[in-house]
Amino acid sequence: MQAAFIVFDGMTSLDFIGFYDPITRLKSMKIIDDFAWNVCSLAAEITDDRGLKLKADTVGGTLSHYDMLVVPGGFGTRKLQHDEKFMAWIKTASDVPLKVSVCTGALILGAAGFLKGRRATTHPSAYRELEPYCETVVRERVVDEGTIITARGVSSAIDMGLHIVERFAGSEARARVATQMDYPYQWQV
Repeated sequence: MQAAFIVFDGMTSLDFIGFYDPITRLKSMKIIDDFAWNVCSLAAEITDDRGLKLKADTVGGTLSHYDMLVVPGGFGTRKLQHDEKFMAWIKTASDVPLKVSVCTGALILGAAGFLKGRRATTHPSAYRELEPYCETVVRERVVDEGTIITARGVSSAIDMGLHIVERFAGSEARARVATQMDYPYQWQV
């Protein structure tokens, strides 16, 4: 299994780290040995919304060969949802079996057309912005529509990450990862 973790200027790093930590424990805790990932961007280095710099493993190219696409949110999404080059790149993931977003990353999935006819969520401050892209905006922490999963605000990234661990490896794996993370909340979709 190969995941594409999307990063971009103006993203919120906790959106990224919140899902990155539990999901990558699938590999580090030997739950799924062949789980792998790339940090993907259109630039070799990006700067988050507070000045933290991150380097990409993969710059540009198609996203079509991944099994999962994960898009964080942040104020950068407001501009990127209208950026033709960025959106053309994201659309190369149209055949990726699982597409996931945290916070306003849902705007990116929506602008790519991936949320049409689906329920989705995002940060409460962006509900109106999300409405044109999906059938229904849902005010829940994580919304699982099968091939699309959206998570609400920044702290829901951990819940979404644990939800994906459970989808891929079961409830015992979720419990193991949550315990290792010292995450006491038992939130469920």
